[in-house]
Amino acid sequence: MKKIISTVCAICALILASAGTAVADNSNFAGPYVAISGLAAGVAVAGKSRTGGDTTQFGHFEDSVHAGKATFATGFEVGYALPLGSTFLIDVGASYLAGEAKMQHTSSDTAGAGGEDGSGDDVSFTVNKIASAYISPTIALSETSSVYLKWGVSEADVGVSGDITVPGNLGGETFALGTRIVLDSGVFIRSEAGYTDYNEISSRGKGNSIDTTTSYGAKPTIAYGKVSLGFRF
Repeated sequence: MKKIISTVCAICALILASAGTAVADNSNFAGPYVAISGLAAGVAVAGKSRTGGDTTQFGHFEDSVHAGKATFATGFEVGYALPLGSTFLIDVGASYLAGEAKMQHTSSDTAGAGGEDGSGDDVSFTVNKIASAYISPTIALSETSSVYLKWGVSEADVGVSGDITVPGNLGGETFALGTRIVLDSGVFIRSEAGYTDYNEISSRGKGNSIDTTTSYGAKPTIAYGKVSLGFRF
């Protein structure tokens, strides 16, 4: 995570250093806009479980995600780019994405025993319906292209399968780097790469196939690539 943040900061410094020599007009980027988005994401999870008689805090818990399998989501975004100077803009907006990312937690001694009815002690968390609000410092590199850094806050719904309680929704921070290409007609294409670091969620067994003294925790990080097609008014 520290390497990612350091890389983003270094890129930001390079962009700011080159801003003084850029010859551009930000009028093509300024104003309100709407867009539809497609996103591909992967999930990394730090997880743990603990039973009533377990003092190791990890027990037989195994956190596993469908490695190498991307999650796809679609949605929309709205925003407004406010020009500040000849090449600099502040872009503020909000987005909504619908698509499910699954975090599977499998007990090593009953692997495959879990089912939709909650039998066995395999459990999973799902992340869906991601809503975000963001701010993006933007630099126009030419009359048609710009580059930006993004910081935002995100919330997501959490679902579960297995004999466990439903935890509260996720909240987290998003960091991203992207480009935006705008045509004279106002149509634009935005490409973006980033990640969202979410807070930890926790759950307990309901007492049927999983004892109520057993607790589960997961702290997901979602890395993504997103492409948006929109229109600037």
